[in-house]
Amino acid sequence: MTQEADALAKTTRINLLFDFYEPLLTDKQRMFLKYYFHDDYSLGEIAAESGVSRQAVYEHIKRAEAVLEGYEDKLGLLHKHQRAAGWLAQLEQCVESVREEPLRSQLFSIAQALRGQV
Repeated sequence: MTQEADALAKTTRINLLFDFYEPLLTDKQRMFLKYYFHDDYSLGEIAAESGVSRQAVYEHIKRAEAVLEGYEDKLGLLHKHQRAAGWLAQLEQCVESVREEPLRSQLFSIAQALRGQV
């Protein structure tokens, strides 16, 4: 994997973890992660905005990333979500092969309802 692909994969993972665990973060952790990963601010821009040093921003972001990973290690919400999404994709493929009505329609409705939950 290239360095750019690694950075993109990390950003995607942090954003997903943030979606699951945002309410568990402190206000400062939320703010710094949102600015850095969602809004693509540089460390210097965040430092200027928040009135702290660039190094302090970097350390806060690193600690917040570790907190998110810690929550995922303990709770596994992202992992469970990704597994459920995979199972749902398999179910949708299986529904495509069912030709009998009303079974096909029922299975399709169930898949759609689950899609709204995953």
